[in-house]
Amino acid sequence: MTEPELRPFTIMGIDPGTATVGYGVVQFTPRDVFEYISSGTIQTPSTMSAGKRLNMIRADLLEIIEQFKPDILSVEAIFFFKNAKTVVPVAQARGVILEVAASVDLDAFEYTPMQVKLQIAGYGRAEKQVVQHAVARLLNLNEIIRPDDASDALALAVCHARMSHVMDHSMKTATVLKVAETIRTERPKRHRSLKKTT
Repeated sequence: MTEPELRPFTIMGIDPGTATVGYGVVQFTPRDVFEYISSGTIQTPSTMSAGKRLNMIRADLLEIIEQFKPDILSVEAIFFFKNAKTVVPVAQARGVILEVAASVDLDAFEYTPMQVKLQIAGYGRAEKQVVQHAVARLLNLNEIIRPDDASDALALAVCHARMSHVMDHSMKTATVLKVAETIRTERPKRHRSLKKTT
């Protein structure tokens, strides 16, 4: 019996925040084939009121979604913040992002930082730099993506692909081990990601 054709689909990862929202777009073809599409940030001026900053995030995100037409959004979940002043703006931005997804009929999935690290680097408490290099390697990039917000968003996109049930789990394990081994022996140069102009 022949296997059904595996259709590629586009995932947009989003790292929420009020000052900076990172986004990363990848095309994923089961099983474990990734193609880097784009990444960048939405940045809001600190001189704006909270409401206007959230409105800018909404407008810009709608524009980015229209440009790349993702099939799925993958958003960072609020897991733990020591500073309450930090968690409130992030929660507000997440609310806007989830509302945008609903308004354009996009499914949005949420993942904690530990889940992302486990799926990307094979260890839930991996250092940020290890995850960044793993993301670059999985996407066949010679350099890591900058800024961190964009790289984190790409990691969220890859995390969703790996946690979806369409992928062969034995292939996932093999790829994680291969990436981890590559990171030990080769570290690519840094890459400065293009930021979205507002």
